[in-house]
Amino acid sequence: MFLRNCWYVAAWDHEVGNNELKPIKILGEEIVLYRRTDGVAAALEDACPHRKLPLSMGRIKGDNVECGYHGLTFDCTGTCTRVPGAEKIPHVAQVRSYPIAERYGLLWVWMGDPALADPAKIFQVEHWGDPDWGVNRGESMTLECNYLYMTDNLLDPSHVAWVHQSSFGNSAAEEAPLETTVGEDGVTVWRWMTDVEPAPFYAPYLKFPGNCDRKQHYEVRYPSNAIIKAIFVPANTGGEGKPYHEDVFLMDSYNFMTPVDENHTKYYWFQMRNFAPDDEEVSRQFAKSVRGAFDEDRVVLNAVHKGMANKRTPNLDLKIDVGPLRFRRNLAKLIAAEDQQLAAAE
Repeated sequence: MFLRNCWYVAAWDHEVGNNELKPIKILGEEIVLYRRTDGVAAALEDACPHRKLPLSMGRIKGDNVECGYHGLTFDCTGTCTRVPGAEKIPHVAQVRSYPIAERYGLLWVWMGDPALADPAKIFQVEHWGDPDWGVNRGESMTLECNYLYMTDNLLDPSHVAWVHQSSFGNSAAEEAPLETTVGEDGVTVWRWMTDVEPAPFYAPYLKFPGNCDRKQHYEVRYPSNAIIKAIFVPANTGGEGKPYHEDVFLMDSYNFMTPVDENHTKYYWFQMRNFAPDDEEVSRQFAKSVRGAFDEDRVVLNAVHKGMANKRTPNLDLKIDVGPLRFRRNLAKLIAAEDQQLAAAE
């Protein structure tokens, strides 16, 4: 069900403070996050090996974590450094340590083989640190659905016409045909809409009056990271391969779906824009509107998960589902290959 040799977002960096133990769950595994005295984050299995009390119920002692039941203490590598009353520390007194990295204001945890944990494999964010681009620091929410319903949704530009009528979508998004591109690292579904009315969310920020040409670029990379690009130019100036008009509006929405377990998903996001880089009011408006739109997605996807789990008749796939289905099929192949490698190594 899950690809393990990859990085997943575990938390926003500000959610893990000094002298604080933060319990989380990723891929069904209980993990505790904390910071060493130098501020570097650490991630350990959230269970003392003695009686499996969560280490998150203990306390931080310097760079180590002390169990709140009998005082067994573990360093950031998972090695037990103290067993009160014992002459010798048992060799099995250890917990799993997870590779962890900080990037883009997020904490990322590697869930697979630690020897393969290369920070260079973390999802790359274009324009990060570019002074000409504004950043809307995002939020997070927990959805009561399998993460694959989230990847389906983020490979589905057409849903905005019905789910997000007051924000990202309008009638222009109902009928325009979709294109699907399959790459080695993921799937992209996209389309240009020509000479259409701007959607409500974007209209106040466009530098030109009247209708527009609009590109929806919905890209999801394995296992569950997405970039949604919104591109608006004056009517009849856009199209694939054409240089952007000088008044182009660009917004890149980065979306990270972390499976909590098979029925729950933690969703993190932020947006970048090619205008008003230092305007906090614009960032505030973006944050409020995006949160409202994603709440609309949450309601729908929670209901979809429940409906699919309890279905009494087969569900129907449509032409618009080509991208999501290709993504699911290719991800399943990657998971199967990883499982085979693990089995061969045992």
